[in-house]
Amino acid sequence: MMKKKPYGYGGSSSRRETASCESKEEKSEWERRPGGMLVQKRIGKPEAPVANLRLRIAYGALRHDIYVSSTATFGEVKKVMSEETGLKVEEQRLIYRGKERENGEYLDVCGVKDKSKLVLIQDASSIERRFIQMRINAKIQTANRAINNVCLELDQLEEQVSVIDKSISNGVKVPEVQIITLIEMLMRQAIKLESISAEGDASAQKILQGKRVQKCVETLDILKASNATVKPVVVTTKWEIIHHSPPPTKWELFD
Repeated sequence: MMKKKPYGYGGSSSRRETASCESKEEKSEWERRPGGMLVQKRIGKPEAPVANLRLRIAYGALRHDIYVSSTATFGEVKKVMSEETGLKVEEQRLIYRGKERENGEYLDVCGVKDKSKLVLIQDASSIERRFIQMRINAKIQTANRAINNVCLELDQLEEQVSVIDKSISNGVKVPEVQIITLIEMLMRQAIKLESISAEGDASAQKILQGKRVQKCVETLDILKASNATVKPVVVTTKWEIIHHSPPPTKWELFD
């Protein structure tokens, strides 16, 4: 008598195929969108038309009502809240039903319905980063103001250097104390620049103003040497040039 094979013929192979399919489904629960966001993978297409949801989001003492698609992700909700709160997406944490939700999770898959309530919390690390950035910005602004003040002073000192340069070029001797005083004033500006703590663009501006000071001092050193060779011009009257003697007094004219 022939024995009938049980209905489970090839059962071990079927079980392997089933396990393989389940493994594939687990691996394909998430997919990456063209923009780079990792989201839950949907199976099939929704038959019903996509509805808009009105979400009530609490952020501290504030309450925000926003409208999004029921098929939107929590990451897309964060993008809307960025416009409302000024927080970046990476600075936000969205809580729904006592659980923090990932950016790629879909609202409808997580059970979010119309008028559902969500809680928005600013990430603690982002608060610290923002505070540090505020301190850095304040430091940069202080440095920029100090450098700008030095720049204005240098504008005036450069004009004085130019005036001295023209005078000596025209053969007019300049008092040496005037040149020495101007050099000292420039060196004071150099000391001010040295005391300014600057970074980034402010540091580049600080270096530029330092070069201006150096150039002015070098120019004055050259002018100082040139000024020493300039002979003072003696101004005489017409009478002195002709007679080589002082003009007669009033009484001498009537003698």
